[in-house]
Amino acid sequence: METRKSWDAYFMGIAMMVAERATCNRAKIGAVIVKNKNIIATGYNGSPAGHPHCTDVGCLIYVSRNPDGEEEENCFRTIHAEINAIAQAARHGVSIEGADIYVTASPCYHCLKTLINTGIRRVCYLKPYKIERIKPLLEYSDIELVQVRVEEQ
Repeated sequence: METRKSWDAYFMGIAMMVAERATCNRAKIGAVIVKNKNIIATGYNGSPAGHPHCTDVGCLIYVSRNPDGEEEENCFRTIHAEINAIAQAARHGVSIEGADIYVTASPCYHCLKTLINTGIRRVCYLKPYKIERIKPLLEYSDIELVQVRVEEQ
């Protein structure tokens, strides 16, 4: 008898599919916001609607310095998957308070701040991305960060 995927594996698989729409050359990230086992929004990293995409004109890289002095490169052209999913929910008037988000990489510092303020209760991620950097934010919030493992098929 075949076993069914867990809900976490199911929604992460969908986030992986959403990531295939991403248009930034540096990372293809997908996000799915789920409430009561229903998908309420998706997002992937890419340019604002109607703007040129990194895949067409290249990334627009900027260098910033973190408070500890570490330099970081980011794409200025791209909106992160989590923010695009939040924007999609907002555009359609859908509350995400108490929802879970499935993301193919753990959120960056700025996305996690936004997820905390929107009332997301659980962040499920596939691959870790600068986990140490976001730990201070987790200390002062009730948001749960969970790594989801998806078996290869």
